[in-house]
Amino acid sequence: MKAFAQLFLSLDETNKTNEKVKVLKDYFNNVPDTDKMHMLALFTGRKPKRQINSTLIRAWAMEVSNIPVWLFEESYQVVGDLAETMSLLMPEGSEGSDRSLTEWIAEINTLGDKTEGQKKLWLIDSWAMLNTQERFVFNKILTGGFRVGVSQNLVIKALSEVSGLDAATLTHRIMGSWQPETYLYKQLIQDQDATDDISRPYPFFLAYPIQETSEKQRSVEELQGALGDAANWQAEWKWDGIRAQMIKRAGKIFIWSRGEDLATEKFPELHPFLDALPDGTVLDGEILSFRNGLPLPFNVLQTRIGRKNLSKKILEESPVAVIAYDCVEYNGEDIRHKSQSERREILEQLQAETPHPEIFRLSVLVNFNSWDELAERRDESRAMVAEGVMLKRKSAAYQVGRRRGDWWKWKIDPLSVDAVMIYAQKGHGRRADLYTDYTFAVWDGDKLVPFAKAYSGLTDAEINKVDHFVKRNTLEKFGPVRTVKPELVFEIGFEGINRSTRHKSGVALRFPRILRWRHDKPKEEADTIESLKALLGD
Repeated sequence: MKAFAQLFLSLDETNKTNEKVKVLKDYFNNVPDTDKMHMLALFTGRKPKRQINSTLIRAWAMEVSNIPVWLFEESYQVVGDLAETMSLLMPEGSEGSDRSLTEWIAEINTLGDKTEGQKKLWLIDSWAMLNTQERFVFNKILTGGFRVGVSQNLVIKALSEVSGLDAATLTHRIMGSWQPETYLYKQLIQDQDATDDISRPYPFFLAYPIQETSEKQRSVEELQGALGDAANWQAEWKWDGIRAQMIKRAGKIFIWSRGEDLATEKFPELHPFLDALPDGTVLDGEILSFRNGLPLPFNVLQTRIGRKNLSKKILEESPVAVIAYDCVEYNGEDIRHKSQSERREILEQLQAETPHPEIFRLSVLVNFNSWDELAERRDESRAMVAEGVMLKRKSAAYQVGRRRGDWWKWKIDPLSVDAVMIYAQKGHGRRADLYTDYTFAVWDGDKLVPFAKAYSGLTDAEINKVDHFVKRNTLEKFGPVRTVKPELVFEIGFEGINRSTRHKSGVALRFPRILRWRHDKPKEEADTIESLKALLGD
């Protein structure tokens, strides 16, 4: 645990990419293979199952720290991180534990069969064995709040330099369903991986966003300058669904979401078309809810997400299909190196041969001869229940991660309203002492009705000014939330709006964020609930 705690600390202390890579390489070169795999699991989102709920951990931490609830909560609001708060408040422990990361995680995994009393004794004894930094990392693992300031790409870069394998191969090998207890380091870095899991997806290729601007002509000019001749590009609608890879290998089918969740059983309607695919096929596309041949808003699909059991009613109300836009494996061959046009031909052939055209749909190409013409077609996005258009270079290979140059997403301008900030809450991490999370309201007669929360879109300088305002214009306090004088007006952008019985306003927004601070507008000129509901379009 000492080595892992030091790794975490060293990564947190630098913003330099080369230094982060060096720290990661040092770790790979100096710890047992089992610790390397557990580190990879943690750094790629594969956290151990939570064995003790956070409420109990928090209560026992207050008992060990011998402080009242109010003081713990005040400290938490200042620090902004539960694991760090607990580690700082506890009395000094030992000089550290000699147990490895692997041994600690193995102990955590055995807690499921223990009683609450046994868990408490184990946890208090464990805290006493660890120093402050080790406790911090240990608490993050235990509470399931493990995040680290380093991208997966940097971890892969370091591992590539240590092992001698190329980054693309390593990225592919850590995709899919694997556990650090059973997936050995020597399997990961061997030259030929004969034990590859047949369910393993490929790393997703992600599009780079074209800068939003309300000036259409400016956007067109920027496209022309950045992308060149329009004839070298293909365009498709950008769909608002669940990005997924669909796999047929060795007679078995698998569906993976972009978040690396195996979702095969979540979408039984897709099984017939996947079973009909030839072996050795991997498709990339978007899962959407469809009715009468038309895509439905994302909130309809959302009713299925997270449910353990799919009732007949849910399946009837939110039937799904796939809009496929790429093929990355064909006849058992990785074809990511082929051009976009070549992969498109293979995809069209597969779709033409399917006995399930209503389920296996093809992403329709948007015809255009110039960037001006594409800008006009882009304006049709909302009528198509799309978010905008995708631009793909016809000669492009299918790459790994977000790469600038070959895939672009050009989203339509967001819907927006002007709203008044009425509540504020402190952020987390480096912004734990600043009010950065805001609740916004619109007018309903002479009352302000909250309708959305947002925390992104302001510059650091603007955040500091809002924080200054909040601290000097607080009307009431409710735990960490402050009611503030309703005075500041902001333009709130969002991708979609739907009716909702769970919200006081009667609506729910998709991806709300702050577009700009309206210094020019008094609160009386903010929008109304009627103008917000007028955007529903139903």
